[in-house]
Amino acid sequence: MLGRFIKGPSERQVEQLSSALLQPIAAPAAEIAANADDFLTLKVDLHRHLIERFNLAVLETASKDEILHEIRPIVREFVRTRTVPLNARELDQLTSDTADEMLGLGPIEPLLKDDSIADILINTHNRVFIERRGVIEETAIRFRDEAHLLRIINKIVSAIGRRVDESAPMVDARLADGSRVNIAVRPISVDGPLVSIRKFSKHPYSLERLVAFNSIRPPMVDLLRIAVQARKSILVSGGTGSGKTTLLNALSSYIPATERLITIEDAAELQLQQPHVGRLETRPPNVEGKGEVRQRELLKNALRMRPDRIIVGEVRGEEAFDMLQAMNTGHEGSMTTIHANTPRDAISRLEQMVGMAGMPMTHESIRAQIASAIDIIVQTQRLSDGGRRVVSISELTGMEGNVVQLQEIYHFVRREVTAEGKIIGDFRATGVRPRFAQEVAMLGHQFAKDAFNPQVPL
Repeated sequence: MLGRFIKGPSERQVEQLSSALLQPIAAPAAEIAANADDFLTLKVDLHRHLIERFNLAVLETASKDEILHEIRPIVREFVRTRTVPLNARELDQLTSDTADEMLGLGPIEPLLKDDSIADILINTHNRVFIERRGVIEETAIRFRDEAHLLRIINKIVSAIGRRVDESAPMVDARLADGSRVNIAVRPISVDGPLVSIRKFSKHPYSLERLVAFNSIRPPMVDLLRIAVQARKSILVSGGTGSGKTTLLNALSSYIPATERLITIEDAAELQLQQPHVGRLETRPPNVEGKGEVRQRELLKNALRMRPDRIIVGEVRGEEAFDMLQAMNTGHEGSMTTIHANTPRDAISRLEQMVGMAGMPMTHESIRAQIASAIDIIVQTQRLSDGGRRVVSISELTGMEGNVVQLQEIYHFVRREVTAEGKIIGDFRATGVRPRFAQEVAMLGHQFAKDAFNPQVPL
């Protein structure tokens, strides 16, 4: 197989791979050298050595495993001839880092492999932050220069057929594993490219797993499970990074496998486990400003695809009107998320979004549509200590005059903040029993005896 890859490249290919390979190594790999400067020199020399031997045209079609298989003996021989004191683990790290630069996303590849990291935040080429367990910290990882970071950015966006440049300086994209990526480059990003990566867990979160993290309690899980199975329409509300999409994924796991689901997103990231799922994704305009496909068009098309439920990753505009129409016309049990700080704010935002559709509707009729379409609002929040909680579960009970009526069933009550800044609190029932309890009882769903008793700890 070696002959497939090893071949003298052209001068242009040498220049291209030199630009790709001669980058500073990520912090975990740098630790394998006793002296960072000596190690960087070794890496540069190794890259040049590989450039002289590899058939770059064929290399582009190779997998990482193939490349690792091919370059491992070359790296070993190179290190041996240079008499560099590296043990087996260090040698494997050097080989892996080299392959990451050739095929992966360079310096941030180790961060993408670390399951404990939730977000990767790149603030220009020389500052990289991560969020781990709700706390943001800076890493030692750096890109060589802005051109190196732009090369990695173009690798991300080109993989899904999108572009980012001066004429289109912002883009939403996704990685192969579904992780969400937002990118902003010059001229709107003054100091250099900004990249935000919201990583997705390889193992989708379940509500039971969220219980283990103290994000929600078992009686609340039972309420949401029964609501999903009874085809109650749910709106997940919360701020940025509060866990809305994670909760939406967890809720969707309770949808029966016999139902047909259609998902609609700006960047496909929902990880539904059902066998009958159709995924739709918006498309930005092309260079000529044409070809844009918005969520509203996708929603209208989804209604013709015979869905049992429609799941919208997030409503943020005029598509809210079509979402409410779907929930009111045979697609009960649909779900979506919205940016809002309280359940009442979520209703106000929905009202504003429906108004953006330009339909001749009064405020009262819009509110009546909302009260009829949405059954439950689940409020999530990222607390000051980095923890994510389901801080409220409320039921919409109809209209009273011109006001949509809400009754809170569960809420999170803060008790104290420790010296380390950790928030201590309790999940409590309000004593209100959901109105749909009798309806779901006829379907065979029963709540625990003390599920809504405010005197019983959850």
